[in-house]
Amino acid sequence: MLIYNTMKREKEFFEKKSYDKNINLFVCGPTVYDDAHIGHGRTYIAFDMIKSYLEFIGYSVFYIENITDIDDKIIMRAKENNIDPSDLAIYYEKRFKEDMKKLNVDSVNLYPRATYHMNEIFNQIQVLIDKGFAYETETGVYYETAKFKDFGKLSNRDLEKLDSHRINVDSSKKDPKDFALWKKTNEKPYYESKWGNGRPGWHIEDTAITERYFGPQYDIHGGGLDLIFPHHDAEIAQMEAISGKEPMVKYWMHTGFLNVDGVKMSKSLGNFITIRDLIEKWDPMAYRLFVLSTHYRSPIDFSSKSLEQASKNLNRLNKTLDNLNEILVKLKKFTSIEIDNDLNNKESTNNLDEVDLAKKEFIKNMEDDFNTPRALATILSFTKTINSNIKSINEKKENEICIDDYKFFEKSLLLLKDFNSIFRINLFEIKDEIKEDKSSELLEIIVNTRKKLRESKNYQLSDEIRDKLNELEIEIEDW
Repeated sequence: MLIYNTMKREKEFFEKKSYDKNINLFVCGPTVYDDAHIGHGRTYIAFDMIKSYLEFIGYSVFYIENITDIDDKIIMRAKENNIDPSDLAIYYEKRFKEDMKKLNVDSVNLYPRATYHMNEIFNQIQVLIDKGFAYETETGVYYETAKFKDFGKLSNRDLEKLDSHRINVDSSKKDPKDFALWKKTNEKPYYESKWGNGRPGWHIEDTAITERYFGPQYDIHGGGLDLIFPHHDAEIAQMEAISGKEPMVKYWMHTGFLNVDGVKMSKSLGNFITIRDLIEKWDPMAYRLFVLSTHYRSPIDFSSKSLEQASKNLNRLNKTLDNLNEILVKLKKFTSIEIDNDLNNKESTNNLDEVDLAKKEFIKNMEDDFNTPRALATILSFTKTINSNIKSINEKKENEICIDDYKFFEKSLLLLKDFNSIFRINLFEIKDEIKEDKSSELLEIIVNTRKKLRESKNYQLSDEIRDKLNELEIEIEDW
C-alpha cells in the first residue's frame, strides 16, 4: 500500500513489521468555541475512511483526536456570552461529537482534552528547559527555534525569510519565530505552574497527549494542510528535542483545502457553512460521498451542483442495492441447485470474473494512497453491469437460469458490503428507513379503512381497530 508522506513529498510504501498489526493514528482535533463547519467535516470524514480501510485490510487502528478546550478564542466567546469558558467548551464539544456522528465519523477511539493533561504539558516544558531548547521570560516560556537545526523540515520553508507566523511579536523573545510553550497571565482561567500562573501554548498540548498514549514515536499524524506550518513543525521540534529520537511520526498525512463555490469559506463573505447548516438541506451521507468523491489531498469545491451529483450517485447505489436484493429473493431457490447437474451445466450470461475484476480494481485504487474517487468510479461503473445483468435475468425463462447467475449477484452484494464498510454511507441501513416509510403507508390504509367502516355505520369493527392501535400507542381520534 502506498501513502503520500508530506515529509518526503512523495508516495511511500506503508511498512510495518509482519507481526505488528497495530497502528497508532493521531489527528488534530477542534478548538471547541463554535460549531464545526464543513471544512472540519471534510478532514474528519477522510481520516475516518482511512481508518476504516486500514482495518478492512487487517490492521488494528487506535485513533486519537484531541480536544482543545483552553484557548483565547474560547475565552473571548465565553465573555461575549457571559458564561464560564469550561462550560462553553463542554457545550461545543458535545455538539461537535453530535455533528460527527451524523456524518458517520465515529471511529475515533479517544478524544483527550488538553486541560486533562496539564501534568504532561508541565513535564514536557520542563524537559525542554533542562535540555536547553526553551527559556523563560517575563511573559512566558518559549521554544528557541534556533536550537533545533531542522526546525521547519515538514513545511520545507526558508525560515530566514520569515519573521513570525501566528505568533505575536514579543520583545522578550530571542527570535520572533520562537513560539510559546507557556503564556503567563493572571486573567482567569489560568493554571498554576512553577513559571507562574498561565495557560499552555497551542502546540505543546498535542505532543503532551501523543507521548502520553503513543510514546515519542508513532505511525501516522493527520490534519489539514493549513496546520503544517507552524503547528506540525512545532510539534516535531518539541517531541524530537524531548526524546532525542526521530522521526516523531513515520507518515504525515494532510487533507486539501475546501472552498465554497470556488471561494475560500469565510464568515465575512457570508459563505460559512456549519455541519448543522448542511444537514438541514442535504442528506449527511450525500455530503460524505461528496467528500470521498475527491482525493483527500486535493482541494475540494463545495457547491449545490456538486452535492446534487453526490446525491444522484448515492441514489444510484441505493437503487442498485434494492435491485440486487429483489433479484436475490427471486433466485433464492437456486441456492441449492448444485445437486441438479442439468441446471449446473447451463451457460450463465453472467461472468463471475467481472465481480473479481471490479473488486481487484477497487482495492488497487484504495491501495494507491486511498484513491477514493477512482475506487468510487469503479463501483459506480460496476453498478451498470449489475443492473444490466438483472435486466437479462428478468428476461430469461426460469429453465434458462443457472447457479452462476445467483452466484454473480451474491458476490456483487458482498462487494457492495465491502465498499460500504469503507465508505460508510449507510447503504444497508437505509433499508430500515424504507421499512418505516412503508409502515406510514400501511397506517394510512388502516385510517382510510376505518373511515369507510364508519361511513357504512360499522362502528363496532371501526372501534376495535382504533382500540388495537391505541394498545400499540398509536393514537387515533374520531371527530
